[in-house]
Amino acid sequence: MELVLLTALGVGGATVIGAIIGFAFKKVSHKFSDIVLSFAAGVMLAAAVLGLILPSVEYGGKFGIVITVIGIFAGALCLNLIDKLVPHLHKLAGTDIETHKNKELSKVLLFVTAIAIHNLPEGIAAGVGFGSGDTSQALIIAGGIALQNVPEGMVIIGPMLASGVTPRRTFVLAMATGLVEVVGTLIGYFAVTVSSAILPFALAFAGGTMLYVISDEMIPETHAHGHERGATYALLVGFCLMLITDMLLG
Repeated sequence: MELVLLTALGVGGATVIGAIIGFAFKKVSHKFSDIVLSFAAGVMLAAAVLGLILPSVEYGGKFGIVITVIGIFAGALCLNLIDKLVPHLHKLAGTDIETHKNKELSKVLLFVTAIAIHNLPEGIAAGVGFGSGDTSQALIIAGGIALQNVPEGMVIIGPMLASGVTPRRTFVLAMATGLVEVVGTLIGYFAVTVSSAILPFALAFAGGTMLYVISDEMIPETHAHGHERGATYALLVGFCLMLITDMLLG
């Protein structure tokens, strides 16, 4: 349990680390953020497949593949539903911002909501990984999510400061988004440990949410500023790095 809590704090703290870097470099270039975010997408993709989806098939037994497919789509559809129902800013950085409903909400609230929408299921994915009992795979999943949180924390600082939010409040809001991930990690862990019967579905569900975030948010964002080739190779590097790490730890 101590390891789970420390990992949860580390995953959530990665957003804060990114925020600190964001304060140091208030204007992060699109090229840099695209490369870093693509690398993180590759890491998350490998973590989702190797640490969540494949174990789901294995633990599911005779009907493992069926449970896994249903779980993947359930996770993606759940996040898609939240994406449509909760007012937020669809993109985290840049000026090309797409708003959903309630335009009177402040930009700050929309930014924070957007981060929270994705941090909660990512935290749950990390927690479910620990609930499976495979600590090495769980750490790989958590590491991949933490890597993604660093550039995410970086890119939200500039827009917040530009919209007139004080530095202190900006930092507090960044910490709040990290706390959401800590809560998600604990929810995922306890949900699986309470009932091991839901483990195959929970693993696939968490994997589906991660695949959704990668495809719907991360890849489009990294291919929107003219750095597609570099972003693609960065994704491949991240994926292969996690693949090698998984083999060495396995």
